[in-house]
This record gives sequence, C-alpha cells and structure tokens, in this order.
Amino acid sequence: MHSIELRDEERTRCEVWTRVMGYHRPVSAFNPGKQSEQAERLCFNEHKQRTIESAPNTFTHAGAD
Repeated sequence: MHSIELRDEERTRCEVWTRVMGYHRPVSAFNPGKQSEQAERLCFNEHKQRTIESAPNTFTHAGAD
C-alpha cells in the first residue's frame, strides 16, 4: 500500500467545531481553560437501549404468588 506524506506547509488546516451550551463554536475560539476541557473529553458509543418487552422479568408484584 502506498502512503502519501506531506510536509506541514502542504497540509490544510482543519477547524474543529463543537456544541457548547446549545451553540456551535470553533474550538480555536475557546479560552485556554475551555480548550483544555475539550482536549480531555472522551468519545463514547451509545448502546441501543433494551425495551421492557425484551428485558427479563425482574419485577415482583405484591400479593402475586
């Protein structure tokens, strides 16, 4: 497999935007403290929630024997 190598001056700058407090803003516009928070954020994968119908019956009803 052939890889392409570029010098830093040949690269295109990528602007990263994020949503904070309901607004989309570029990370470059954040103050240093907020940029540090952004760098520490973790990505996660949201798992599909099981429905009550597919979950095992773990509920007990009073008086139901």
